[in-house]
Amino acid sequence: MLNFLETAADNTSAAAGGISSIFILVLMVGIFYFMLIRPENKRKKEAEQMRSAMKVGDEIVTIGGVIGTVVSVKEDKFVIETGADQVRIELAKWALSSNETANEAAREEAKKAQEAKAKAKAAKKAAKSGK
Repeated sequence: MLNFLETAADNTSAAAGGISSIFILVLMVGIFYFMLIRPENKRKKEAEQMRSAMKVGDEIVTIGGVIGTVVSVKEDKFVIETGADQVRIELAKWALSSNETANEAAREEAKKAQEAKAKAKAAKKAAKSGK
């Protein structure tokens, strides 16, 4: 009878240990997903959007550090013009690192939004103190 109770106690502790191990494993996979996989997928998506939104006249920087102005955009390639001597270089779209024209436009838009938010806050504060 005593052996039966000891065996039952061992089985419940083993089951609890197995459940906690599975819980820890699921927790680690969840943390790994939210800390590494999801942000990387987001960066890839943003880079693909930037490459597809590239247009003629944009000031760009390649992954090799070449700075130039986009002259022509094709399906998987683009041509840039660099420097005053107007050297033209054809590059693959994946070589695009950043679009400075789009970055400047985004900065300006964010600045305007911040100014509008500050004006709205000031107007709300003035209306509140005027009551």
